[in-house]
Amino acid sequence: MTEHALTFDALLALEHRGWEALTRHEGGSFYGELMTADALMILVNGMVLDRDTIAATLNESPAWSSFSLEDARLVPTGEASAALVYRATASRDGEDEPFVALMSSHYTLIGGRPALTLYQQTTVTH
Repeated sequence: MTEHALTFDALLALEHRGWEALTRHEGGSFYGELMTADALMILVNGMVLDRDTIAATLNESPAWSSFSLEDARLVPTGEASAALVYRATASRDGEDEPFVALMSSHYTLIGGRPALTLYQQTTVTH
């Protein structure tokens, strides 16, 4: 990615790649590389996970069978940082109700590439 890596299109594509990794049991590998050393993921169940925990455990999580990302917005947060906020709907085989939440992914440029510094999920009703 180039110096324009914090554009709406680039970050939305990166989010799609992350969700696609989660459909293949590769989320730990994907996010382990994408997250900064001190990055955190804050999940809807109240868990706060660091990069090492994500890298070590997320590949073993149940895979999503489908997902959609909607209403995405880019929020510039500095000269070399930005957040992408969107609504995600995801389903797993065998589960009756989809997972629906608002997501916020904050990125900073490191060596010209976006790195995930903070990710948070907030539950919403369908």
